[in-house]
Amino acid sequence: MPKARFDPTGSTGRGQSARRMPAYGVVGSALRRPICRKAYSSDGRDHPRATLGEIVLHTFDGNKNAFKALIAAEYSGVKVELAKNFQMGVSNKTPEYLKMNPIGKVPILETPDGPVFESNAIARYVLSSSHFPEVTRSKSDNPLYGSSLIEYAHIEQWIDFSATEVDANTGKWLFPRLGFAPYVAVSEEAAIAALKRSLGALNTHLASNTYLVGHSVTLADIVMTCNLYMGFARIMTKNFTSEFPHVERYFWTMVNQPNFKKVMGDVKQADSVPQVQKKAAAPKEQKPKEAKKEAPKEAPKPKAAEKPEEEEEAPKPKPKNPLDLLPPSKMILDEWKRLYSNTKTNFREVAIKGFWDMYDPEGYSLWFCDYKYNDENTVSFVTMNKVGGFLQRMDLCRKYAFGKMLVIGSEPPFKVKGLWLFRGPEIPKFVMDEVYDMELYEWTKVDISDEAQKERVSAMIEDLEPFEGEALLDAKCFK
Repeated sequence: MPKARFDPTGSTGRGQSARRMPAYGVVGSALRRPICRKAYSSDGRDHPRATLGEIVLHTFDGNKNAFKALIAAEYSGVKVELAKNFQMGVSNKTPEYLKMNPIGKVPILETPDGPVFESNAIARYVLSSSHFPEVTRSKSDNPLYGSSLIEYAHIEQWIDFSATEVDANTGKWLFPRLGFAPYVAVSEEAAIAALKRSLGALNTHLASNTYLVGHSVTLADIVMTCNLYMGFARIMTKNFTSEFPHVERYFWTMVNQPNFKKVMGDVKQADSVPQVQKKAAAPKEQKPKEAKKEAPKEAPKPKAAEKPEEEEEAPKPKPKNPLDLLPPSKMILDEWKRLYSNTKTNFREVAIKGFWDMYDPEGYSLWFCDYKYNDENTVSFVTMNKVGGFLQRMDLCRKYAFGKMLVIGSEPPFKVKGLWLFRGPEIPKFVMDEVYDMELYEWTKVDISDEAQKERVSAMIEDLEPFEGEALLDAKCFK
């Protein structure tokens, strides 16, 4: 009888795939048992094969990055032990730990074949270990990796998206507020804008999908939910997430799945955004008092003018916005905004005529903007929310700008076009630098000597419908 042959590719001598023993997910620290499976040999009989052995996860309680592996274990039936008495800042600084990961990052998975770090890699290992050695990610017997090559690619796509778009931007917003990084208001605004754009894209996808890929939970859902968890639990309040209703529905559906809930427990949404942690001022170092020495008496000197005590340095005045240094303009922006708001009838004859009477091409400039990715605008309210978020982020230039944004079309994909009036001859640099949405639009300066362009400006200010032959779905004003 020929001997059993171990084939790491997962096939046997006669092309039969290895048979897996049933396994059940166990997460705990009691009764460590090695994982042992069987494989077919060429003689058709069962033979014990290499033992995978125990795997131990080193982490602290509540670590969302560890949740990924633990939830994967629940779905795949792999037993994962938790390292006993782990203390963040202590256990991960020991020589033994630093041998496994010289950077000391948490979590780490300790396996018989060596350590694995980085949470997504750990989750993949745990998931794949239940199929070892037949780690065939595109096979239907491993549903958390999809049922086809394209599904596997989409799973990896969303795992990358959740790391680079959701997790990274959430951290840039949260960590400075917790004191783990310097707090810079402008950087926070950019992080929030980037996070909103990412959640908007996710929201659009979830508008027509229950899960990220396919029709059941995959590794992409596990990783995405764990990365969303930090935001929902620590900083993304209901007021913030309500702009993304499909993301909300998805998150709460996932965390209430039995295998998720067993690991994560009851999840509650943040009630408020954490206050910025201010560093306590270091106590002033007191110099020891020196014993007074008797100085020899000197002849009295003529009195010099008394030197005033040093005063605290006055706070430096804030640098002026470059737009405030421009030559005065005959156009008073607030007057135009009042005219726009107060004109209820005969809008073309009163407001539009008044605009062109006031307009100063030397002190202001007009710009058309066209959204670059209109093919993404397949859901009406998501598109309108996207525009609303853009206008919120433009608040930093309210003193220097007026804008109209139109959502156009009666059927998707919807077009987004806008008109903006800015102080100065160009779009202000601080707006281009700080408002992330600006790069999502093509910007074209209006030539008011062209009557067609001038009429287009008037039509956009007026919300004229139909606009360029199409219905207006929505019109928003920034003033």
